[in-house]
Formats: sequence, C-alpha cells, structure tokens
Amino acid sequence: MSRHLRTEPIHDDDAAIARALASISVSALTAAAVHITGDPSFVRGPIRPREFVLNEFNGMLAEDEKAELRVRALDTIRAWRDAGCPPVAPLSTALVREVMDWIACEPVPDDYAALYLEEMDLAGRNPRALPVRATACDREELSVLVIGCGEAGLLAGIRLKEAGIPFEIIEKSGDVGGTWLDNTYPGARVDVATHYYSYSFEANDGFSEYYARQPELYRYFRRVFDEHGIAEHVRWHSEVERAAWDETASRWQVTIRGPQGLRETRSARVLISAVGLLSRPLIPDLPGLDGFEGPVFHTAEWDHSVDLRGKRVALIGAGASGFQVGPAIVDEVERLVVFQRTPQWMAPNPRYHAPVTPGERWAMRHLPGFARWYRFMLMWQSSDKLLELVRADETWPDFPRTANAASAARREVFSRWIEQHVGDDPVLKGQVTPDYPPMAKRMLQDNGSWLRCLRRPHVELVTDGITGIGPSSVTTAEGRFDVDVIVLATGFRASELLWPMEIVGRDSVPLSKVWDGKPAAYRGISVPGFPNFFMMAGPGTGIAHAGSVILTTECQMRYIGDAIRTLVDGDHRAIEPTQEAYDRYQQELQAEIATLMWGHPSIEHSWYKAADGKVYVLCPWRLVDYWTMTGRVVPDDHHVS
Repeated sequence: MSRHLRTEPIHDDDAAIARALASISVSALTAAAVHITGDPSFVRGPIRPREFVLNEFNGMLAEDEKAELRVRALDTIRAWRDAGCPPVAPLSTALVREVMDWIACEPVPDDYAALYLEEMDLAGRNPRALPVRATACDREELSVLVIGCGEAGLLAGIRLKEAGIPFEIIEKSGDVGGTWLDNTYPGARVDVATHYYSYSFEANDGFSEYYARQPELYRYFRRVFDEHGIAEHVRWHSEVERAAWDETASRWQVTIRGPQGLRETRSARVLISAVGLLSRPLIPDLPGLDGFEGPVFHTAEWDHSVDLRGKRVALIGAGASGFQVGPAIVDEVERLVVFQRTPQWMAPNPRYHAPVTPGERWAMRHLPGFARWYRFMLMWQSSDKLLELVRADETWPDFPRTANAASAARREVFSRWIEQHVGDDPVLKGQVTPDYPPMAKRMLQDNGSWLRCLRRPHVELVTDGITGIGPSSVTTAEGRFDVDVIVLATGFRASELLWPMEIVGRDSVPLSKVWDGKPAAYRGISVPGFPNFFMMAGPGTGIAHAGSVILTTECQMRYIGDAIRTLVDGDHRAIEPTQEAYDRYQQELQAEIATLMWGHPSIEHSWYKAADGKVYVLCPWRLVDYWTMTGRVVPDDHHVS
C-alpha cells in the first residue's frame, strides 16, 4: 500500500474511540466513514454542512448535528475494528466527487476535482511518478545532476530513483532540508497548514502542530530522505559554481567546489536546479553595519552561541521571519527594538500555534481516508478564490487602498483583528495597519502573538528609516537606540535566481545575460538556448495567494519527467522550449501579473518586485491552471535534437 494510505489497526475500546472522535473534524470523519464502508448515505442524509469557512473544519454544523454524525461514525468504526480492520475498497470517482461537493458546500468544478483526485490519490496509484522507466540502454546515456537537496531536490531524487534514472544531488549544506535546515531562528514555523505542506505521496500523520515548527519539518524531510534511500546519491558540502552546455557531447559540464575548496567537473545529460527562491539571505546595505561591535546575524544564519537573555536587541525587519522571531524572544531580552519598514496584513488564525488534537492524530493514523480528506479541506480553503482578492479594479471607489469589493470586505476583517488587540493604543494601531490592500504583499498568519509582543512594556516599534549603525547603536532620523545585538530579518535575494551560480548555454551565452535582471522561464521551468536544463521553484512560480509550494514543485517534477520521457522515447539528445513559446508565455504571464495588485505601481517596498518594479518571481495563475500547464510537454512548443 502507498505510504500516504497506510493505517494502523485499531485496538482501542469503544470509549477511547469516542473520546478521539470528540475532537476531530466531523467533515473529514464523515468522509472517512464513507471511505470505510462505501456507503453514500452518510452524505445523502438530512445533515449537510452549511458553509465552508476558512479555518473551520466542521461545516458550521450545530452541536447536535455533529454529535449525531459522530455516533454514526463510531458505529461504523466499531464494526470495522471488530472485523479486523480489513482493507477498504476504492471508492468510485462519482462517489468521491459527491463527498467533495458535500464537504465544500457547493459543486466542485471538474478541473479542480481532477486536481484533487490526483492530489489525494485515494487508490494509491502514485499518479505523479515520472512517466518514464529507464532501461539498461537508457542508463548508459542518461544521467541527471540535481542542484540542491531541499524540498524540491529531495522530490527530484525520489522521482528519479523510482524511474531508475541515474542521478546525483549536489548540496552546499551537510544535510537535507534546505529552508528547514538553514532557518533555525526562534519561532521559525511554516505559514501553510502542515498537513498540506507535505508531499502528496507521503504520510503526514506525525505532525504535532497544525503549523509545524522548523525542527519538526526538518525531521519530516529527513525521514522521507532516509526511507527513500537518497543518501547514496548526494554529495554534501559542495556547491555548483558553473554549468556549461557542451553542444558536441550534448551534455552539461558542471564545475563543483568541494568541502576543501577543490574543484572538479561532472558531466550530465540533464541538469535540474532545485535551489529555490529563498536560499540566499539579503544583507541590507546599512551605513556602519560592519562597524557594529556586538553580534550581527541574519535570521537564516542564526548564531545560537549568542545568549539573548538580558540583552538589548534590535530586530531589523518586521516581515515573515521578524514576525516569528519577536514573540519567540520577547520574554528573554531586556529590550526589543523592532525596526519596521512596512506593516504587514495578518490573517487571524487560532490554529497558528495550536497542537494537533490527540483525536485528529489518532484518526490520521487509524481511519482510512481521514488524512486525505482533511488535506482536501485544506486545499479547498486555500483555493484560487483568494486570488480574486488581489485583482486590481481601478474603477473601485476605494482603490488602491483596497483592490475591489472582496478586498474591501477582507480588509474589514483584518482591521477588526488589529482593533481587537491594539484599539486602545491609537499610535500603535496606526503603525501596524497597512495602507495597501490585503495580500498585495505577503500575508502573515497570526493568533495575536505579534500584536501582544509589540504591546509589551520593554518593546518599541520604530517606523523611521535607519540612517546609520554605530558601534553599539542604531540611529534613525528621530533618535538613537542603544543595542547589544542586531538581528537581520531582512529576507532573501528572491529576484536574483540561481545567484551566484553561472549557467552557460548554447554558444557560451550566460543565463544571467539572457535574463539581465528579469528572470523568466517557459512554464517557470525551462529557457531556450539551455537544452536539458530545468528549474524547480523557478521564476514565475512563487505562490502568493494560497496553496503549497510542494504542490507546484510536484507539478514541475512531473513536467520534467515528461521532458525526460520525450528524450528517451524519441532517442533524442536534447530538448528545450522554442523562442516563440518562451516569449509568448512571458507575455501572457506579465499581462496577467499586470491585472493583480502584486505588480501595481502603488505597491512599494515589496520583495516580490525586482529593481525595475516588475514582478518576476510570482505565479499569477490559478493553481489548477498551473497544474494543467505542467501536465505534459507540448511538442509544438519545443525543439528536440
């Protein structure tokens, strides 16, 4: 049985099962009951979810309705347990669709249903496995070099190994995990629901929190890495410095700097970059920073040897990482000065720091289908409906303070959240309330911890620009702040994709010259003039409205697999997109970006934007559209040789 469908047999008595069911999603429980029995009456009765609401998993049912569904599910689970927990039969597609509609409180469109059917993979068919199996003859010619062993590189390794394709992963660190290996700062956690921020083909029942912290996410990727036996394919503490296409051999010649600084060259038919958008920290150019006499470090390079107890700490940056660091260190520092350039919108989420209930952990491990249906609910909540919140309507009376009517309604919700926490402090309220539409910049999840942190008597929020750094101070136009430690929560070099690597294509043309500060790729994956070169988490693929990056990297690897299949089946040596297809795709992508607030001229100081003010890192498409785009290689859009 596929890993994500495995369940443990039930040995609990009726009372223990009932206790577990009392604290779980009734919607997912009812779907699991259908899964166990194949009986559609569970979703055809008079009790139906009333509304599908963000961060609510019981369909807004009344307490007596939830109790009735739990009693019926208990009878089903008891009978299944007493029968020895036999394997359950796959549900028909029609019945799965019916359960989807019941949970979603509306008909799920056909394209989304197809995506969710593949994502949940209730039959265990592994539909995103590469559509190619290398023969002994293929393996003589076919080899793949993967750059990076974070989430995307690990995924590439798993899929290549399944297909029997020879590969090597080059990783600059000494372990798997990428972001979740490097970012060990206090409070680091994912801001996408953990049970969605996981591979579709791997069990995700072991997480202890709904939004897992860094150590647990690292352990997840390490477990997957170990169970799939990827270690023998990885070269640690090594960096790719240069990769050049050899036209004569139709291979990439890759220069690697090893742990002792020694350089050597590897040759590979296919080159996959899996380095991601957020892999190189951005160190701000602040006058005097080099002269600060105390510890200075970026959140992605946290210095755990520095004891913050009793220290005066400057936290420069109040975005995603600063938002997590502040509440995590506020109890131990003597003084915390937060330097904020731009306030961030916060989505109220009571589950943001909450542990997974014991009942839901039990259900995910024991009830067939429960974890998959819970994942479906997370996907539907993080659906493309949220994309419309950033659709720019310049005729809207409140534009650009809000983007449209839906944006205005969401602003009211978020503003009430701020009012609830700091309404009695008008100065702080003004400092933390953005003047731009919700989701026009990165949204943050909040359970109140950030605003509570800012209200502490030893915390000061500074919104003036920094004018200089002294040996023991930070200065702005309004004053000087004496500090012992500086923490840089200043993000990453997101628009400088692949930096500092040099990728050289046909005719010795560097990719950096082709891009000239404007990174682009066909489907976010490939570039003409760079045969057999593919990117995961490449330009134009960042998710800013909803969803999980793991879904997009699984789509990209499926597409790369089809490109490799094209090479193998046609006995070709190289594949690349045509210039016409590349140009067309970029024109379409930029035209779509222009309809969204992310790229609107009114939005300033956004890490989404490159130096020229345009957005090259984000995906403007609906998730379901990107999934469709990356399903198969379009022959007419490619050259093969």
